[in-house]
Amino acid sequence: QVQLAESGGGLVQAGGSLRLSCTASGFDLDEKAVGWFRQAPGKEHEPVALIDSSGQKIGYEDSVKGRFIVSRDNDKNTVYLQMNNLKSEDTAVYYCAAGTWPLPNDYWGQGTQVTVSS
Repeated sequence: QVQLAESGGGLVQAGGSLRLSCTASGFDLDEKAVGWFRQAPGKEHEPVALIDSSGQKIGYEDSVKGRFIVSRDNDKNTVYLQMNNLKSEDTAVYYCAAGTWPLPNDYWGQGTQVTVSS
């Protein structure tokens, strides 16, 4: 069964850090670009970070540049999103998706909640 699963969300104080993981099962994630997306209450679904299959091409949404780092471990079939210096406006459900660069959207995870308290 093809599946993506996010983990690592939770409640953190402003200025803190979290690391999200996106693990694939049923297919080889190293053949896919992966994107992290988020949706806050009352807001549009937006891309946060993208990484291509090789890890050579990376992109970030402006508001997270310098704070978030996307990386991948293809041996573990996993992509990570390290989130530092978190702000209340980062509160959202975070999703990962795998597919074709530059808009991976073939497979989606179920989402993980990130809540940043101020």
